[in-house]
Amino acid sequence: MEHGLPRQTNRPLTVVSLLLGLFLAAMEMTVVSTAMPTAVGDLGGLHLYAWVFAAYMLTATVTLPIYGKLADLYGRKPVMLVGLALFLAGSFLCGHAGSMNTLILFRAIQGLGAGAIQPIAMTIVGDLFDVHQRARIQGILGAVWGLAGLVGPVLGGAIVHWLSWRWVFYVNIPLGLGCAAVLILAYHENVGRQDHRLDFAGAALLSCTVVLALLAARSRGEGLGFLPAAGVALALFLWVERRADEPLFPLDLFSQRVMAVASATGALVGAAMISMVTFVPLFVQSVLAGSPTDAGTAIAPIAIGWPISSTLAGRILPRMGYRVLIRGGLAMTFCAALALSFLLRPGADLWALRLTMFFYGLGLGFANTPLIIGVQSSVPWKRRGVATASTMFSRSIGGTLAVGVLGGVLAAALAASGAPPGAVDKLLGPERSFLSPALVRSLSGALQGGMEGIFQAVAIIAFAAFAVSFLFPAMKIAPRGSIAAKAPP
Repeated sequence: MEHGLPRQTNRPLTVVSLLLGLFLAAMEMTVVSTAMPTAVGDLGGLHLYAWVFAAYMLTATVTLPIYGKLADLYGRKPVMLVGLALFLAGSFLCGHAGSMNTLILFRAIQGLGAGAIQPIAMTIVGDLFDVHQRARIQGILGAVWGLAGLVGPVLGGAIVHWLSWRWVFYVNIPLGLGCAAVLILAYHENVGRQDHRLDFAGAALLSCTVVLALLAARSRGEGLGFLPAAGVALALFLWVERRADEPLFPLDLFSQRVMAVASATGALVGAAMISMVTFVPLFVQSVLAGSPTDAGTAIAPIAIGWPISSTLAGRILPRMGYRVLIRGGLAMTFCAALALSFLLRPGADLWALRLTMFFYGLGLGFANTPLIIGVQSSVPWKRRGVATASTMFSRSIGGTLAVGVLGGVLAAALAASGAPPGAVDKLLGPERSFLSPALVRSLSGALQGGMEGIFQAVAIIAFAAFAVSFLFPAMKIAPRGSIAAKAPP
């Protein structure tokens, strides 16, 4: 059967739909990070702060390869629509959360849908465009991510100030409905119908592995018993995948050096990126006594630098190749992370912080675009969904485990300081003004002590990503106009 694009697909409108979806995902990162310290001040439970992010990333991470496999079996469109529906339902519920525990639960539901949005959008781009066009489209996608980075913190701060932190979740609903409507109208695919068997055993074992690993990462002492259980679940998962007719994770993919190195690098990049986005806003509001808007604008430059370098990377990739961009970008990210580990101290200058975060995002953008394009170019259409999702999975699992571990470090530091949890929560709410200056200094010092180790760990992670990138193989750029292993008609 000859392969080609479905003629009825409207590519410009399909791209608009994907842009809306990615804008939604990017807004979620910056808006929620901006509003969450205020939500903690309202609901209490600072010791659960990291779980609000970890629960979302956990369910998004576990479902990434599942959605990727479903997209290869049944098509990209229905999977994307189901993901959007779950994401919007979770967003609505988050806005109604009455406690930190229910907020964590609803964030997990939101993450169930988020696992489909970015990988399926990237897969559709890989289906519709050759490597040269794809590089330019990646730049456009990066620009939308940057726009969300600019709008998100300002919008989040304004919403928290004028309305309530709950409305940061409600803003997702019109964007998500718009994305779904345009996708339904514009994108059409004709997937060959045949009997398939989804690897439910593999999905269940992968879920168990990730959950147990996160529990081990978040726990101390008695919680270390989860670690061998996670190892057993992982061994069983690998055993099942080797014998499955249609495995969730085709293990032979990772015998390819491109996939293996891209996955390892992606895990470290995800750990470095998500950790900064999670803990810098908390540092700004708790230690520097900044506003929610200050917290948001502290991380916004990541989403500004990322699209600039992503656009540049897309344009120069055919001339410079993959390895120069990946290594150069990760070297820049490491240097910025190292600078941040020294900069993030009491009395830190916010503008110096923002400038450093800009270079942090600049490096991530240079590295991420060639990593994704390299993976997509190394596999045929029928495996592009699972390959793209596997790369996203690696990045997400890195971020999930890093936030879990570093959140545990922060909780332990607060417990060791003897600071009452309720008092620490008040640092993030309007009650701060009623605390004595001596108590504020004591509580801020406890938080600072915990986060100092966090930012040093992020710098080490960024260096590890740079080091691993030297294993990425040399790859040729496909000729203009060719789409390797195109989609079926």
